[in-house]
Amino acid sequence: MNHSLEKFLLVDDDVTFSTTLSRSLKRRGYTVEVAHSVEEALQRCEDFTPDKAVIDLKLETRSGLSLIPLLRKRFPHLRMIVLTGYSSIATTVDAIKMGADNYLQKPAGTREILSAFDDQSSQHDVATDTLSPPSLDRIEWEHIQRVLAENDGNISETARQLGMHRRTLQRKLQKRPVKS
Repeated sequence: MNHSLEKFLLVDDDVTFSTTLSRSLKRRGYTVEVAHSVEEALQRCEDFTPDKAVIDLKLETRSGLSLIPLLRKRFPHLRMIVLTGYSSIATTVDAIKMGADNYLQKPAGTREILSAFDDQSSQHDVATDTLSPPSLDRIEWEHIQRVLAENDGNISETARQLGMHRRTLQRKLQKRPVKS
């Protein structure tokens, strides 16, 4: 299939990752625009109408989730995938409810990203229908992530609200997300 007519918007504040992914997509025949913030992505879309978008969840100044409804409203047929360094069921469900088509955990390669666009069953099915009840460790991980997000990433305030020592919280956050 010739992808030369398909346009990709790549929104990620990791310059190395976005440059590598952009090159890889261009080699496959896609037209690619790269943005490193929500504001820059919106600016790129002034003269660029993307068919597909890859959006990092955690950008330097704002959450990538805030971009999803803006793009969805402006480009109703745009296919969007959210990428993140950590994944939680709650965030996945939020991304899908806001209009994302799929959700991948970093590191994700070009093939994995393109496969996620081709996957006709959205993560919504996985996130709401077929998951077994999460483990207690997973519930704790998601609760910590939720409280941390409510405190805009402030470790000390999050630890205080959770009733644990700051170093204990930091150790828990350094671990990879607990499987369900």
